[in-house]
Amino acid sequence: MKDGELDATDRRILYHLQQDARRTSSSDIADELDLSSSTVRTRLNRLEESGIIRGYHVDIDYDLAGYPLYTKIICTAAVTERDELANQAREIHGVTAVREIMTGKRNVYVNAIGQSHDDLNRIAGELDELGLDIVDEQIIRDEYVCPYHGFLDPDE
Repeated sequence: MKDGELDATDRRILYHLQQDARRTSSSDIADELDLSSSTVRTRLNRLEESGIIRGYHVDIDYDLAGYPLYTKIICTAAVTERDELANQAREIHGVTAVREIMTGKRNVYVNAIGQSHDDLNRIAGELDELGLDIVDEQIIRDEYVCPYHGFLDPDE
């Protein structure tokens, strides 16, 4: 499978997984798409092996889990160091996600959680020690994840 070469069936499988991968079996997808379970399992294996499916992640309500402070820390890194610094930021206790941005000075976004402002200050300090310049910090009230509807056929 070449990059970007998904057929309609692969796209529909991805759409169904994005809705709730934990409670969606290959049999469920097969029933929905009028395919055999073995066909869906084969396609899922191919999507995983090709790296298109990178993993299956749980969606956590951090507030209910005892981490009421959820923040996005927006940083600047030298372009030549961006990749390395972003990977190092992932190792900081409390960091839940890191995004590298390809344009502009605000080119590393770090999501982090904490129980107190001291937690967030520690995380910010560790990011600073790595060499990331913190440009902005935003406390997030909530975040919602949804499936990409572009995987569906327009007729559906």
